[in-house]
Amino acid sequence: QVQLVESGGGLVQAGDSLRLSCAASGRTWRSAAMGWFRQAPGKEREFVAAINWRGDSTIYADSVKGRFTISRDNAKDTVYLQMNSLKSEDTAVYYCAAKHWGTVVSSTISEYDYWGQGTQVTVSS
Repeated sequence: QVQLVESGGGLVQAGDSLRLSCAASGRTWRSAAMGWFRQAPGKEREFVAAINWRGDSTIYADSVKGRFTISRDNAKDTVYLQMNSLKSEDTAVYYCAAKHWGTVVSSTISEYDYWGQGTQVTVSS
């Protein structure tokens, strides 16, 4: 079992930066690949970024590439999402997720086994 708790969301202006954190616990979390997803009002949940268990392989959605950075600190049991140059279209609830077979990163929602409750990010233009 893996438990995930997101934090760091809030209300910011376009162009600002924000860093989300995902506190993880459970015996197997450090061997899990981790992902960030988001869901805007009236839209389906979508992939944002993912990282493998060692932290040396990452993938990003085209919409955030070059602006967002995913990282992890296994010693601190935390995964981060650094978000720069925020846009109004980044407004959404952001979710942290974990999947077994942590050597393989994935953008596929159904491959993730554990989910946090989400944190709201609102970007005003």
